[in-house]
Amino acid sequence: MYDLNNKIYVAGHAGLVGSALVRQLTPLGGNVVTKKRSELDLLDADAVSRFFEAERPAVVYLAAAKVGGIHGNSTYPVDFLLGNMKIQNNVIESAWRYGVKKLLFLGSSCIYPKIAPQPIKEEYLLTSSLEPTNEPYAIAKIAGIKLCNAMNRQYGTDFLCVMPSNLYGFNDNYHPENAHALPMLLRRFHEAKENGSNSVVIWGSGTPRREFLFADDLAKACVYLMNNYTSSEVGELINIGTGEDCTIIELAELIREVVGFSGNIEFDRTKPDGTLRKLMDVSRIHSLGWYHKTSLREGLEKIYDDFLNNPALRRS
Repeated sequence: MYDLNNKIYVAGHAGLVGSALVRQLTPLGGNVVTKKRSELDLLDADAVSRFFEAERPAVVYLAAAKVGGIHGNSTYPVDFLLGNMKIQNNVIESAWRYGVKKLLFLGSSCIYPKIAPQPIKEEYLLTSSLEPTNEPYAIAKIAGIKLCNAMNRQYGTDFLCVMPSNLYGFNDNYHPENAHALPMLLRRFHEAKENGSNSVVIWGSGTPRREFLFADDLAKACVYLMNNYTSSEVGELINIGTGEDCTIIELAELIREVVGFSGNIEFDRTKPDGTLRKLMDVSRIHSLGWYHKTSLREGLEKIYDDFLNNPALRRS
């Protein structure tokens, strides 16, 4: 376990994963360092280098990223590819250059092939082609994984890479066009309820299956791995998820119940489904002693309460 008296930098602390990490680390007594985007632009390599030189964090959690769903990846491919590569390259290189003892890089399940055996094992990375609708983001994340592992091999660093399943939680992005499926659906059902609508329209057929992990569970897993294992013990990358999935139809029906919407659910089959199934094989993380705690219904109830009580989430 690393010394909590040393500085722990959480990049992307205001986001879904970053805020969950701060909630997990702070009660442990960690000396957590955060910077607002207005204080530190992670796209600026010189600014990132100056920050690391001045602060000298011993531990880094790299949760900062440009994220979004099918619409965002399709509309802003340069932002998702170049922007994410700049962020992670700047942070990872400065972490090495200024002697960070341990770093954790957050990837995504979209790094895996579009058509992969289920559940998806870590060794399936780069075995076939990606899902085109999120390829820019996926390629950037794969580059981050490979950079961390190259650093470990060439310079003896201890940089870990974790691949979470689809995430949701507090401080999520509820943008009506650029959000991921779960928060977007929650917003649509809420607004339909508020407006007295008779139905909610959902993209695609509703048949794809997805696995959803509560972000605070992910944060606990990340801290657990950083406290107890080295990169050589974890391997090139490690999946973090629930090992359970559901169809988009089942998700929509569950959200409808939690929100209290009494109307119908309709599907726009002219829109893309994306990957038909993405279930993570979590046998490796289970073998290391970690299991998720939050059920999907429990997590949805928590975030809907957060959505209702946090007006800023509904302004986008």
